[in-house]
Amino acid sequence: MTAIEALVAELGDGIVELHDISERYRTDWSGSSPTAPVALVRPRTTEQVSAALAICDRHGQTVVTQGGLTGLAGGAVPRPGDVALSLERMTGVDEIDPAAATMTVWAGTTLEAAQLAALDAGFELTYDLGARGTATVGGNVATNAGGNRVIRYGMTREHVLGLEGVLADGTVVSSLNKLLKNNAGYDLKQLFIGTEGTLGVVTRIVFRLRPAPASRTTALLACPDYDAVLSNLASFRRVPHLSAFEVMWPTYYDVIAERRGGVTPPIDIGAGRAAVVELSGDDPDGDLGLMESMIGQAIEQGTVTDAFLARSAADTEAIWAMREAGPTDGIVGLLHFDVGLPTGDIDRFVTTVEQRLAARWPDVVVYPFGHIADGNVHCNPTVGSDDPETVEQVDHVVYDTVAEFGGSVSAEHGIGTVKKPYLDRSRSATEIALMRRLKDALDPNGILNPGKVV
Repeated sequence: MTAIEALVAELGDGIVELHDISERYRTDWSGSSPTAPVALVRPRTTEQVSAALAICDRHGQTVVTQGGLTGLAGGAVPRPGDVALSLERMTGVDEIDPAAATMTVWAGTTLEAAQLAALDAGFELTYDLGARGTATVGGNVATNAGGNRVIRYGMTREHVLGLEGVLADGTVVSSLNKLLKNNAGYDLKQLFIGTEGTLGVVTRIVFRLRPAPASRTTALLACPDYDAVLSNLASFRRVPHLSAFEVMWPTYYDVIAERRGGVTPPIDIGAGRAAVVELSGDDPDGDLGLMESMIGQAIEQGTVTDAFLARSAADTEAIWAMREAGPTDGIVGLLHFDVGLPTGDIDRFVTTVEQRLAARWPDVVVYPFGHIADGNVHCNPTVGSDDPETVEQVDHVVYDTVAEFGGSVSAEHGIGTVKKPYLDRSRSATEIALMRRLKDALDPNGILNPGKVV
């Protein structure tokens, strides 16, 4: 009996699909070439995940785990011959514990659904990202997603107290811990967080919750240059409830935000930088007054030349619509880079990349934006072509520059297949060797997401 036959016999054709598998399961947002899996398994329970992996491990059948398929590094794209294990049916909130301030959520739940459930209970699940409506919490955990509020609340890792996962051989590791303090041996959940499904499959997560803020105060600032951005960041960091500090460069602000955000930019930044600042607090009037005061001081000091202060929910949505608009449709050869760098070096890095790309592709345009307060910039160039050879050449320019600046080739999107060739720009040979030893120990038959990360 083959692995596929065994899957059908054990799980049934209501769980296992073999024919006419939807295009949806063939690629993710990375733009990687679509590949049809040999079978699609859509379990409803942890026990079914366990049974599927145990069968695949016995037969040496490779498996790629899928969630919302919003990844930008190719981590959920099947290879020829892979079984796709989609967790999209494993949804919902298992429990909210008000005393512990935790929620237990199935991995296939979208981030937005989990956030709304927390709000209904008077809490907030405080990590956030633009793909909240389609990205699943299991995928967020698997990639250690970042997003807009890392400056205050940290990456996804900081929100996970416990989880349930399934190893390659079907063993269920149930560590649904709710404790903030737990030093009883190894922190096993870290084997699943940020490892992109290569060491195990996450099925449930215990998230730490925080009280929902009474208000969010948002402003859009025009800063004359990057030094002014850093000056404003230093000032706002002194405010204990700063929850976001985002920056857009002129090319992004003037073109992408205007086309995709659905609004006309409310202020002119010229050749400067646009900063989105958000305060999350418990005193709406006081926070608004604080924001007004800080903006006034910045204008007097010359670090802000113009500002738009949100005074309604619609204003706030308009500001964030520009920031989260993403790359425009119809730009040929637009490439996506998510890199981590020391905050003070980000603008110099962007300029260096622009110069090096322009030396080879004179018509290059770079659309940079990012969460600069936590050292993350999305540096998206277009060189007018998206053929594989050109993409590889651009990759080398960008990632070699990242290495020179002592940065990370992936700040929050993961490695997958897209960045795998460049992992050594950020991690030493010893570190990569240790990753491989962990992979061999937990997945000796190499069935889990092979070809990804290491």
